[in-house]
Amino acid sequence: MHVSHLSLADFRSYARVEVPLDPGVTAFVGPNGQGKTNLVEAVGYLATLGSHRVSSDAPLVRMGADRAVVRAAVVQGERQQLIELELNPGKANRARINRSSQVRPRDVLGIVRTVLFAPEDLALVKGDPGERRRFLDELITARAPRMAGVRSDYDRVLKQRNTLLKTAALARRHGGRQMDLSTLDVWDQHLARAGAELLAQRLDLIAALQPLADKAYEQLAPGGGPLALEYRGSAGEAMAAASTREELYGVLLAALGEARKGEIERGVTLVGPHRDDLVLKLGQLPAKGYASHGESWSYALALRLASYDLLRSESYCGPGGPSTEGGGGRRAGEPVLVLDDVFAELDARRRERLAELVAPGEQVLVTAAVDDDVPGVLTGARYAVADGAVTRVSS
Repeated sequence: MHVSHLSLADFRSYARVEVPLDPGVTAFVGPNGQGKTNLVEAVGYLATLGSHRVSSDAPLVRMGADRAVVRAAVVQGERQQLIELELNPGKANRARINRSSQVRPRDVLGIVRTVLFAPEDLALVKGDPGERRRFLDELITARAPRMAGVRSDYDRVLKQRNTLLKTAALARRHGGRQMDLSTLDVWDQHLARAGAELLAQRLDLIAALQPLADKAYEQLAPGGGPLALEYRGSAGEAMAAASTREELYGVLLAALGEARKGEIERGVTLVGPHRDDLVLKLGQLPAKGYASHGESWSYALALRLASYDLLRSESYCGPGGPSTEGGGGRRAGEPVLVLDDVFAELDARRRERLAELVAPGEQVLVTAAVDDDVPGVLTGARYAVADGAVTRVSS
């Protein structure tokens, strides 16, 4: 699978730009602040419905414009598709597939899949738990696009449950009338049901990633491992013994019951996937706080390489997700590899090793400030990016 054409209108710094793309390596080269990352950010948005740089859509719309449009032609074997996303901050976004009548934005998920390497990846190791939860959830959605609906359901129930808890907490603090909290039982069931599905997918993903991440780290930093990926759940130790979605549902429901008193006092949901963490270990120690800067970079890169290997190995994807879920269906193909200003952050050894590992990818998009930042093994098309223009300079 590869993107054969990218079209942007009022996206970030671009009023309009058309970029033909080929399989293999394409490098966008130009000084910082000229819009290189904006191009690969748009490709990533098609794959995840989000940006790796900002948490909302508003900054993605060019100043003075009301909306932005990202459009891409995607080639998958003999099949070609045109997908379009219209970003409307403060309103509902819109989507089209093959210029047909509008579909839900999440219906485009799975047509384009990406694995992104970026300077922000260091936060996977050194940042807050939310960074690692986002990593897991974006990857499970890439594996099984239907999980976008599960995640949306979970977030909606969590918001409604938190609203009820906050109202109860405020009434209690101000000596108001005791609220009827019987509806919490219903919200507990909904939250536990969606949460159990999300947990099952995360745990399955971690089991699949573990050997791939360990292998990738050894390739990047020989003799520096081993790695261990451990899921730390807010539902407590009982979660470790749960092996099915029904058992996870029961564990979450029981944990919510036990936490209810504290939740009413604090006005917030204290148990669930939104409170969990992925603990990254290097040897016997947690990488966060103990790994050096170079080790942290290698760890983050190993997680991305493992993600790429996993998605590449799962060659079939349908409405239900990968073939491991019995979904069957259309061929997903290799994900697009995006390397956003990564090589300038690495020492010479890691730079060359990473380049060798990703060079065979079906489509690799690279951004760099100068040509020398692109390793020689990554030969292919070159675009100069400056003053709002994207100009092809070589093939």
